[in-house]
Amino acid sequence: MSGKTVSFFSDGSEAEEETEQQTQPTEKTNTRTKPEKRKRATEKTVKAKKKKNNEQKECILPEKKETEDEKSAKPKRKRKKKTITDVLATSKPKPGCPADLQKLITEYFSDKRSVIEQEELKLQDSCFLSSNDLTHSVSSYLKQVCPKWSKMQKQHTAKGSVVLLIICSSALRTIELIKQLTAFKGEAKAIKLFAKHIKVEEQVKLLQKGVTHIGVGTPGRINALIEKEGLSLCALKYLVLDWNWRDQKLRRMVDIPEVKVGLMKLLESGILTSCKVKIGLF
Repeated sequence: MSGKTVSFFSDGSEAEEETEQQTQPTEKTNTRTKPEKRKRATEKTVKAKKKKNNEQKECILPEKKETEDEKSAKPKRKRKKKTITDVLATSKPKPGCPADLQKLITEYFSDKRSVIEQEELKLQDSCFLSSNDLTHSVSSYLKQVCPKWSKMQKQHTAKGSVVLLIICSSALRTIELIKQLTAFKGEAKAIKLFAKHIKVEEQVKLLQKGVTHIGVGTPGRINALIEKEGLSLCALKYLVLDWNWRDQKLRRMVDIPEVKVGLMKLLESGILTSCKVKIGLF
């Protein structure tokens, strides 16, 4: 069926009917397309809104992640390692004792000597003088541990050697200690033994020139003088370590690596194996 209606009237009116019938489907298609267009427009609007929302979410999410990352990053930050200065600043001053020196010697030589050799390095209690309880000056301490000093200094006549050797951490500390010795030393001669501005050869000549009773200095220079045979330990009776004193960074002499190594070398050179030398911790 074509859908045409055959009119028995004139040709003109039949054509008009055909025209009306032809236009009717067009109108129907138009009415059908309008909802489709609206549907498509609605879908586009929904999609646009979703896209906009997604974009907003995408913009917001990184900011949240950044803040979360920042929060999580804070505890993960590396903490500053505590230095010797930090540790000593929070600790109360505690006077050194023979056990402290013995512990230091054991720890230092633990990987350098066998168990049997380490036993040989152990110092007997009889090798130690009484330790400073933080109430003494250097002169009052030496008067206590060396009561017969006046007699000993008169008996000492050997050149290139000393009766009393004081070990400290620096040249400035050496000078300070020599000044403080005035009340103790009497007529005894004291010599500075450090590397700053003084050549080893000059100190060797000075030690060989006359009798010296007291030597004050750093372990590095004292070891160098022993190696050069400028200083002999044959007449040594007392070895005093400036154990309790702290520098500007609150380090003791045994907290400074190069000083500690020098001290261990000096003790190893014959002092540890002989109890003829009395050791004091000032």
